[in-house]
Amino acid sequence: MGKIKILNPGLLSTIQDGGRFGYQQYGMPVAGAMDLYSLRLANWCVGNHASEACIEATLLGPAIEFQSKTYIAISGATIQPLLNDKAVKMNASIEVNEGDVLSFGSIQTGCRIYIAVAGGFQIPELMESKSTYLRGKLGGFNGRALKPADELVLNDCEERQNRSVADELLLKYSAFSEIRVSTGAEVRHFTMDGIRTFLCSVYTLSPQSDRMGYRLSGKKIEHANGADIISSGIVTGAIQVPGHGEPIIMMSDHQTVGGYTKIAQVIAVDLPLLGQMKPGDQIKFKEVSLQTAQDLMIERANKLNELLI
Repeated sequence: MGKIKILNPGLLSTIQDGGRFGYQQYGMPVAGAMDLYSLRLANWCVGNHASEACIEATLLGPAIEFQSKTYIAISGATIQPLLNDKAVKMNASIEVNEGDVLSFGSIQTGCRIYIAVAGGFQIPELMESKSTYLRGKLGGFNGRALKPADELVLNDCEERQNRSVADELLLKYSAFSEIRVSTGAEVRHFTMDGIRTFLCSVYTLSPQSDRMGYRLSGKKIEHANGADIISSGIVTGAIQVPGHGEPIIMMSDHQTVGGYTKIAQVIAVDLPLLGQMKPGDQIKFKEVSLQTAQDLMIERANKLNELLI
């Protein structure tokens, strides 16, 4: 049983796993990693379960001291990891020893990195998840973001998994992304001009964007008869349009129900790209059919099963 010590947590570092499912009917958000794809890759490199808890760091990487030998992996945003000030690879297992210090250069593309440790963190599950829900001050490490001098206990790991992710599995991040969406029953609450505005305009992530939702700045979307509806369930990637006409994309910490019209839903395979966007980045939406969205999801699953062996 080993430990790590947080020397510098960076801008915002929390413990996140695959999410807290099965409790939304009680008003509990799913939370979990903003980029589940990168979480899975990092865990695979060290032999963990795909949804095991990792450290999710935002914009600025943390500095971490290892108090015992273990193996780690870093996935997500393009950044240069440094072990004792020497460059190491991303998306591959890395051996670390007692006294080693992990730090990072500046993020080049993307927004979030995931640091997996072999065996995972010895953190109690709350509602079957280790994820931190910051607004509720629960889960993760004492229900909060990591701070300097925090020490996290590691689970034992049996053996090293000497793995690296094939380049063809890595996603490319950009300050401008085309995000594919499918529309549903609530699209009828918008005028044809409103739908054209949504699909033909470029939107910018505002500084008010966070783990709960991305507020977008851009052309106003016209409703057919007001923005309010009877409150209904919300899922990650749902795009609400309140009365002011600017869309909000629901992210990992989103509320469980909402009373604004939803114009579209981001398809599953593009949620990781969305999770790597930051304020100032731009989005253009592209509509695809539900069948296309399902086909793309199956294609990615098959590719992961083929190459993550």
